[in-house]
Amino acid sequence: MKKHLTLLLTILSFWSFAQVDMTYYLPEGLSYNPDIPTPKEVLGYHPGEWHVSHDQLLYYMREVSAASDRMVMQEIARTYEGRPLVQLTVSSPANLANLDQIKADHKKLTDPSSSASLNTEDMPIVMWLGYSVHGNEASGSNASLLTAYYLAAAIGSEIDEMLENSIIIIDPSFNPDGLHRFSTWVNMHRSHVINPDPNDREYDEVWPGGRTNHYWFDLNRDWLPLQHPESRGRIARFHEWKPNILTDHHEMGTNSTFFFQPGIPARKFPWTPDKNVDLTHKMAAFHAKYLDNIGSLYYSEESFDDFYIGKGSTYPDVNGSVGILFEQASSRGHAQENDYGILTFPMAVRNHFTASLSTMASGIAHRKEFLDYQRDFYNGASSLAAKDPVKAYVFGSAKDPYRNYELAKMLIQHEIDVYPLKRNISKSGKSFEANGAYVVPMSQDQYRLAKAIFETRTSFNDSLFYDVSTWTMPLAFNLPYAELGSKDLSGISFDDPLEYVSMPKGELMGDKGAYAYAIEPYGYLSFKSINRLLSKKVVVQMLNETHTDGNKTYPRGTMIIPVGVQEHKRAWIEQTIDKINKEDGINVYALTTGLAKSGVDLGSRSNTTMKEPKIAVLVEGGVSSYEAGEVWHLLDQRYKMKVTLLPVDRLGRDLSRYNRIIIPNMWGSVSDSQKKNLKEWISQGGVVIAWKNGGKWLSDAEITGVKYASGSDDEEEKKPDFKAYENLDEERGAQVTGGSIFEARVDLTHPLAYGMESDRMALFRNHNLVLEKSKNVYANPLVYTENPLLSGYVSEENLAKFKNSPAVTVSNVGRGKVITLADNPNFRAFWYGTNKIFINALFFGEAISRGAGE
Repeated sequence: MKKHLTLLLTILSFWSFAQVDMTYYLPEGLSYNPDIPTPKEVLGYHPGEWHVSHDQLLYYMREVSAASDRMVMQEIARTYEGRPLVQLTVSSPANLANLDQIKADHKKLTDPSSSASLNTEDMPIVMWLGYSVHGNEASGSNASLLTAYYLAAAIGSEIDEMLENSIIIIDPSFNPDGLHRFSTWVNMHRSHVINPDPNDREYDEVWPGGRTNHYWFDLNRDWLPLQHPESRGRIARFHEWKPNILTDHHEMGTNSTFFFQPGIPARKFPWTPDKNVDLTHKMAAFHAKYLDNIGSLYYSEESFDDFYIGKGSTYPDVNGSVGILFEQASSRGHAQENDYGILTFPMAVRNHFTASLSTMASGIAHRKEFLDYQRDFYNGASSLAAKDPVKAYVFGSAKDPYRNYELAKMLIQHEIDVYPLKRNISKSGKSFEANGAYVVPMSQDQYRLAKAIFETRTSFNDSLFYDVSTWTMPLAFNLPYAELGSKDLSGISFDDPLEYVSMPKGELMGDKGAYAYAIEPYGYLSFKSINRLLSKKVVVQMLNETHTDGNKTYPRGTMIIPVGVQEHKRAWIEQTIDKINKEDGINVYALTTGLAKSGVDLGSRSNTTMKEPKIAVLVEGGVSSYEAGEVWHLLDQRYKMKVTLLPVDRLGRDLSRYNRIIIPNMWGSVSDSQKKNLKEWISQGGVVIAWKNGGKWLSDAEITGVKYASGSDDEEEKKPDFKAYENLDEERGAQVTGGSIFEARVDLTHPLAYGMESDRMALFRNHNLVLEKSKNVYANPLVYTENPLLSGYVSEENLAKFKNSPAVTVSNVGRGKVITLADNPNFRAFWYGTNKIFINALFFGEAISRGAGE
């Protein structure tokens, strides 16, 4: 009987799937302009029959915009794979002819000095419809085909009124590379007779899946960090328009229904005004009505939240807009069994298209209220700043201008006012040099966003978080920073904020023809510079002791290029130094003698001759694609280094071409022979860098002796005998460390810390694994402090475990090393500070004395 029922469901699914045409999607009672091509006329199929690939999506958007006088198409960025990100700007022909003036008037809403005179009675609302930031949540991008057709072709007074009173921006694919990867997978596995069996290969993508971009980053976490071209192009466009509404169309589990905001009320970001939630509720009434009309199940105010402001549905909330998250149950292909029968891809597409219609209807119905809210949002910034005892933040490192530059650039892209520091300041035990630091005043239109970026927060209304609980940017960049009060602002100029910052330029300090050249370890891109040399077999030595030449002392970790022993390469070395100055922003120092005034001479036996890292990063086989991608991106994009993405199942092969293997967070297993081969490779002198479960896997495999803490018997005894079932999810969730910032104590004399400026460092932690202290005290060069929490949420129980625990353990394995990090040093590409630990381990790891290993 069950077999026959399954067959019947499959036949019925295919029957309903085959009958889909435009009448399934489009609202009744409207006629459509026959001169506007339908998706089928351009692509050869109705939306939902196949998954649209990005090139097809682009093709249709070009065709429909060319055929319509209601829309124009614009490219806003290119992905790593060279795919265009495009947007359609949709309005009445009259509005499009006057678009620049409408845009200029609309942006005045965000400028308190000019917004008072604006009349919002006749001002168009700006609504941004954004689809499928996760490439394998594809019903959004497929729905954008319908949205574009509807807005271009629908005829009637209702659509005319909407176009006259709005500017609609269609963003059909937030993530072109991921969408294309996913569409290729599901289309290549689609059967003629659709099979909804969840076990079918169509519904189970291979690693890393289509969710992410080229480097396997979740672009829905990058609206704030802006580390990728897709995000930078989008944020520039966002601030060009400052939309009143921005929608973010997603998918969730197959056995779900449809979610629209509001989310859980207690989990709103504190700097988001209550009026934002009120407007979200008013929109929700429209979503419910429209979904009722097509019989779809839905819910709101459960799960999901509006706390982390780096997501597409929350970034607008701290910019005077209203961000709206939609989550649709995913067919993850063309049709799949779920708890409600068969979920077809057209069903998912229709729900997202319907939510697009309800969004536009709600925006038009409450147009003036949205416009007035945006004006009030920015007008209120000055009063908030006046109440804040912090009047500005100052940040900057005199020794590494590159990290200063990257943070200042990020702030300016968010239209936050940034000023160069023009006088020396000392505050909170930190010194900031004129022209070597930046100041961000709180008295500015972007007060809420600037405050959210710089503040630390350890008190929360709720202990559950959908994403991270903190993101304090100066801590992520490991930059000295301080709060400034009114008295500290004397002599600080706030004339004209910077419109842009330039990449730092380095200099040759001294003359060419030198005995040797030196590069200090402070600069973020110092290792990019050194790798230029090592990759061409140039001899580079690293100082393990200080060297003073004349009046300058070179610290441990300084890299020396002795030209005399490789005179035949002098011309090439000095040409490369010019590139290092210009392209890497690194100062190079000319040394005229190897004799030290104090410290070691340049030929000291304590020096280490550096090797070019030959790097393999483990992928697949249970490895976190996010964390593997972060390593790939860091080395490929920033350091311009060759890196092999090595599948875990190849650990049993010859590994001799590598001298570094990176093991990110992972949950997989390997065979005994593969473990043996890896251990033998390390014993021959290889260096492994691992973190989180990657480190624990090495421990469990007995490749290292690193120990991990577990719950104590005392904790078991303290557990009560009875607890209410209703509290289960909340109690378990409260023990999740989803993303907080902690302080570690650093041994500045250790190779892993060479080039660091302070013996305190901020670390990002989003897990509860705890390293035990090594029996060798020298094997733990970074240790969490006694009171480590700097910002974010952590339970008291977990905080007690983290205190004084190691952040790094160094292990000896034969002639090789394993460097086990407690935490991911490359989180989401914006943790520039802890990148330093990782890159030091990569280049200096083999220099660590065996006496400092467990």
